[in-house]
Amino acid sequence: MFRRLRSPLARAVAPIVAGLAFFALLFGVTWLFADRATENRKREVRPGDYTFRVGPVDDIADIVKREGPILYPDLRDTTYQRSVVVDHTGDEPSRGWQVYYAYPADRNPECLVTHIEGTRDFLDCEDRRLPVEALHRPVDARPVVENRTSLLLDLRAP
Repeated sequence: MFRRLRSPLARAVAPIVAGLAFFALLFGVTWLFADRATENRKREVRPGDYTFRVGPVDDIADIVKREGPILYPDLRDTTYQRSVVVDHTGDEPSRGWQVYYAYPADRNPECLVTHIEGTRDFLDCEDRRLPVEALHRPVDARPVVENRTSLLLDLRAP
């Protein structure tokens, strides 16, 4: 069935070529499986138990006090409908946190806002200047202060 390899060069090279062919085939099959798995996940937005760690409440409260509310784009999906704004009011870093979607309450999610640096105001898609309180309040995102030290965003649907 198999021809015997007679030359020493053929006997040395044949196992190496067979091994390389095996690993190339293994790589190709693995790549195909990974590509199919990734392709399926690209289109799928899976709701679940998501949290986003913002940072220490003292530091984040100082940043908001100095520079204004913090805009976090695209925390849940690539449609930018889950861009959120984190705001803090009051003197106590572990209290007074609020989360807003990054679009006005009277517009749809396509009307994203941009932060006016150093203020608590935003510009919307129609160049209206809006205070942070005029942004849309989400039902599926809320701030959570963990152990009075860390700020998290809970992005779970109710």
